[in-house]
Amino acid sequence: MKDRPIGIFDSGVGGLTVYRALHDRLPNERFVYLGDTARVPYGTKSLETVERYAIENSLFLASLGIKALVVACNTASALALPQIRQRIGLDVVGVIGPGARKAVEVTKGNSERKVGVIATEAAVASNAYFEAIRRASGSASVLQAACPLFVPLAEENWISEPETFTIARKHLAPIIEFEPDALVLGCTHYPILRDVIGQIVGESVKLIDSGEAAADEVASMLADRGLASDETIEGP
Repeated sequence: MKDRPIGIFDSGVGGLTVYRALHDRLPNERFVYLGDTARVPYGTKSLETVERYAIENSLFLASLGIKALVVACNTASALALPQIRQRIGLDVVGVIGPGARKAVEVTKGNSERKVGVIATEAAVASNAYFEAIRRASGSASVLQAACPLFVPLAEENWISEPETFTIARKHLAPIIEFEPDALVLGCTHYPILRDVIGQIVGESVKLIDSGEAAADEVASMLADRGLASDETIEGP
């Protein structure tokens, strides 16, 4: 089991930000990545559709002999994690719990913990981040905002276009008014636009990459289960 790869899936290329975080955190592990670009985006689709897509992706990766699964897609993490765990019988790590806990952690010491969350429409509607943050801190104030156009902008690599900044300012207006201490980038595509988001919300707001937080939890899980690879992988 130790030498088997870790499976990762997302609705598109955004999950590569999670893969990068996992590779940096676990350089001796092997990975199999599935980006469902044929059916992107997930964030505007129904619960039933997201569940079906997520289970199909998970079963496909499980058939390849993975030892654990990372659900990089925030929407699938919000809507389908229990169903995925039930169907594939492997350790499954999502991105919402780790991201929420990291956001609460970085606001320690603040008299009023204020956490903003930007995510897809489906993830916001599920309240998954809100509930995860409140479980980590019952006193935290949370504001969620859907940013549906960020996914196509990231997919098309429109990072420096003037239109991207215009759209970002409109999407982030409620977050700016809320003045959070930390902002969770609650979609794997959003770290691709990290510089744009950071310029608009300001340097005082700590940006939380859920993929990096998930990578830390995967490392702990592998160590606890005795599944960490003993092999040293050379090269990039």
